[in-house]
Amino acid sequence: MLFHNKAKYKGQCNGNGIPMLDYQGAIGLQYNPIAIAQWGLGNYNIWHENKSENEYEKFLNCANWLVENLEENKYGYKVWMHYFNFEYRDTLKSPWYSGLAQGQGISVLVRAFKETNLEKYKHAAHEAFQVFTVPTINGGVNFKDENGNNWIEEYIVHPPTHILNGFMWGLWGVYDYVLQFNDEKAITLFKQYIRTLVKELDSYDNGFWSLYEHSGTWLKMIASSFYHKLHIVQLRVMYELTSENIFDEKANKWEDYLSKPFNRKIAFIQKAIFKVCYY
Repeated sequence: MLFHNKAKYKGQCNGNGIPMLDYQGAIGLQYNPIAIAQWGLGNYNIWHENKSENEYEKFLNCANWLVENLEENKYGYKVWMHYFNFEYRDTLKSPWYSGLAQGQGISVLVRAFKETNLEKYKHAAHEAFQVFTVPTINGGVNFKDENGNNWIEEYIVHPPTHILNGFMWGLWGVYDYVLQFNDEKAITLFKQYIRTLVKELDSYDNGFWSLYEHSGTWLKMIASSFYHKLHIVQLRVMYELTSENIFDEKANKWEDYLSKPFNRKIAFIQKAIFKVCYY
């Protein structure tokens, strides 16, 4: 998952080349930390392949933006804020933060530290990591359910929705942090998150398609075709990282779902009905 297309962003940018997304209407032009981190990772991966100075400069611009824009939430933990309201199940009120943004921001910062050995990137990565050790109700992005499962929450809502792609993307930030710093707390946390995925992955399989999240609604929120395909790629990466067979097996099963026209049609219809009925 190299994010090459993200690196080729052609939209509006600030004076340092940092992408700004145009949400149109009342929201307008905004910084999105998730999109910025993916842009940075894409440029890093291109640079890693061909040693292009242009991509390396963009990558470091991204890392510097992440350092400069890491700020305390109301609980005193360092996060990347989104300064716009976002319509989800519950409206996310500005400013809001995300376990997905934290993970991908960390992935950029540990690479920046690896390549430059500058302490500012190490320090920012350490500060950004802390929210994974803190419950969502106390300002973190970790939710522990009644069965002792630890989840990374992409959107901090109550009750939580356990968005699958956001969990895995956020988890890769924890993994990168472990690789770079060999931190015992991070190693333990990574293993806890893997246990949750192994135990709960079947709950995202509705028999013909994958679920996007656990919406808590009568009609389940299945993944769009885009996110179903993303789940398959993410699960293959998870298998490479952990050698847990369930990730490979589930990726194969969901790929088989995708190959069947009837499944694709029913998934599209159910997704449309869900949007009409819920969000």
